Amino acid sequence: MRAARIHGYGDASVIRHDRIPVPSPAPGEVLIEVAATSFNPSEVGLRAGLLRGVLDVTLPHTLGWDVAGTVLGTGAGVTALGTGDRVFGQVNGAAAEYVTAPADTLCRAPESIPLAHAAAIPVAGLTAWQAVHEHARITPGQRVLINGAGGGIGLFAVQLAKLAGATVTATASPRSAAAVARLGADEVVDYTSAPLPGGMDVLLNLAAVAEADAAALAGLARTVITVATPIEGGTHFITRNDPEQLAAIAALIDKGELIVEAETYPLSELAGLHRRAEAGGTRGKILLTV
Repeated sequence: MRAARIHGYGDASVIRHDRIPVPSPAPGEVLIEVAATSFNPSEVGLRAGLLRGVLDVTLPHTLGWDVAGTVLGTGAGVTALGTGDRVFGQVNGAAAEYVTAPADTLCRAPESIPLAHAAAIPVAGLTAWQAVHEHARITPGQRVLINGAGGGIGLFAVQLAKLAGATVTATASPRSAAAVARLGADEVVDYTSAPLPGGMDVLLNLAAVAEADAAALAGLARTVITVATPIEGGTHFITRNDPEQLAAIAALIDKGELIVEAETYPLSELAGLHRRAEAGGTRGKILLTV
């Protein structure tokens, strides 16, 4: 099978498209024929070696943390999923034609969207869900500022905060503003030309901010959730895989209450996307079809 792998750390040229054996599912696992994975900006840091000591991998390493696909086979003891089931979830090594994953880490893909689009959900959707519901605990009537709402996490966070009953102010660049507004933000602020607004109850910080801005943000909100730049008094968290939360997100999508928007490229374009991300040329969620 074909797999996008790195054999060492470096610039985007270290990404290679190798031919490797198709894996076999171990007990408790399923074999997935991959429809799509997605691009996550943090994989740029992984590829460059900036995450060593934080996220260590064995080289050569197959990229891809999100998967959507069809079950082709099951290992011993798997009863909840069977051949032909459409699934999605978080798994290492999804940038390949096939991947194995523990069955209990996956859930059934939403039925109302193309299967490949489900690959946009796991990392970004779970991060947004846990920020909104577990860490910020957003409640109806709160004023929420989502800084950096034009990224994959931000587009989910805007919608989930609105579903929680908040009034949402979002910051985004001009190229992302229309998508952020379309997905429900009450106000969109162009952070490239306007200061970050105050008077908020909750801040979800999803973008790097200058040191001076970080000091100011610390006084803006009663609750500060940070996924990027550390802010005094804020909570920095690492997203965990949670199939029950994925199932809840899938249910919202099938009810028409949550929209998945993503650009789509073939897996062969992965190195180019890494270069674009490093140059600041990507926005929203990006799918890689396999």
